[in-house]
Amino acid sequence: MQQLNTQHLRDYPKKPKQVYLFGTCIVDSFFPDTGMDAIELLEREGIEVIYPQGQSCCGQPAYNSGYKDEAKAVAMAQVKQFPLDIPVVVVSGSCGGMMRHHYLDLLGDDPKINNFCQRVFEFTEFLVHVLRLKPIDQGPKERVALHTSCAARREMGVHITGNKLISQLANVELVIHDYESECCGFGGTFAVKHADISAAMVADKSKNLVATDVVRYISADHGCMMNINGALDYQKQSLRGEHIASYLLNRIKGNSSKGSL
Repeated sequence: MQQLNTQHLRDYPKKPKQVYLFGTCIVDSFFPDTGMDAIELLEREGIEVIYPQGQSCCGQPAYNSGYKDEAKAVAMAQVKQFPLDIPVVVVSGSCGGMMRHHYLDLLGDDPKINNFCQRVFEFTEFLVHVLRLKPIDQGPKERVALHTSCAARREMGVHITGNKLISQLANVELVIHDYESECCGFGGTFAVKHADISAAMVADKSKNLVATDVVRYISADHGCMMNINGALDYQKQSLRGEHIASYLLNRIKGNSSKGSL
């Protein structure tokens, strides 16, 4: 089992009574059940979850495409949605990285912006370091793989937290696939601008996941999962991914997981 990478540890707060949830535009538009499962999982730990209805995209597509003014307007609109001095839990390492790190570049070194950025936590990071969650596994024995997004790994440094959570599940064997740290090729606008390269990358990623012969793979980023699941569907493979929020909740409740289609 991998150890936590202390290089990325920060000063984590004590367990709060309230948190905000930043659902991301992908979850809100295509996978709302993941957002609801994340809320239920947090509520089971005695936390009140606040979901501001005015939240939207984090601004990353515009920012990565060079539209800095447009990205700045989106970022400022998001900051205004989360005024209370409580954690902002994000169900995507990619969006979390944008909000924690790149908002400083967009919005400047302002005390309010600094405070907001320090309140941003990726979902698995929050479960491990703030809630210190130790999930009690009620599900059947199975083997799974884990895919972590590039942003979760390189910007947020939280790829180990997903590993830690799954490794605590008594009836689950976590299988490490070949080239586990490599990108799936999604990268938001990258998949559009460089479609051929992206397709080759996701072909390699999906091939290595299939080779593990697991029942499902788990990820904390739906952007990656949309890309990988699309490739698996095109290849007529039955393997599918499931967001870690849904997977953990199902294991704790003893429900049968079916993966994300």
